[in-house]
Amino acid sequence: MKTLIKSLILFVLFGCFVACNNATKSSENATNDTTTDETSTKKTGQAFIKDEGGTPNALQLAIQSEDHSTLVAAVQAAGVENALVNVGPLTVFAPNNAAFAKIDEATLNSLLEPENKSKLAFILTHHVAPANYPVDMLKKNAQKGRKLYMASGKYVEVTEKDGDLFVDGVKILGTVNVSNGWVHVTEDVILPRE
Repeated sequence: MKTLIKSLILFVLFGCFVACNNATKSSENATNDTTTDETSTKKTGQAFIKDEGGTPNALQLAIQSEDHSTLVAAVQAAGVENALVNVGPLTVFAPNNAAFAKIDEATLNSLLEPENKSKLAFILTHHVAPANYPVDMLKKNAQKGRKLYMASGKYVEVTEKDGDLFVDGVKILGTVNVSNGWVHVTEDVILPRE
């Protein structure tokens, strides 16, 4: 039954992704014949390669999800798109829009400012573990008291209480298998402990 629900969610999310890909694109600026040393603003990397089929990766899944539009905006503002599309395996703890809504608006808007790009990138990479952590593996880590190493260079603690899993005290609401690992939807943003 869970597999059917996950398949239906992925199908709906895939439809949203296809619709997003068909959006209009902005036209490129015309160039003159003189040579300049301007830096290209075109984004490159695996995150910007179009993939018309197959199982979505972590970034594609987030883009497809209406409940993760704030996360996608933050990932784009921080320029860490490629961190979510690496071949993996990787595990992403993805806060939903309601989780970001719990952060006061001034703080959230400040984090999205260009001058705070590195701070935002640090917070977002603190939601990515460069390893394969399906639910059963998270439960084993919780039972053994092991911490997970995150792409931020910090560790998070996994605990289990009344059948629910928590990462640094943040509850995991659901899990989706993606082409490059796992996405665990969280009810709060996991802020690094410094």
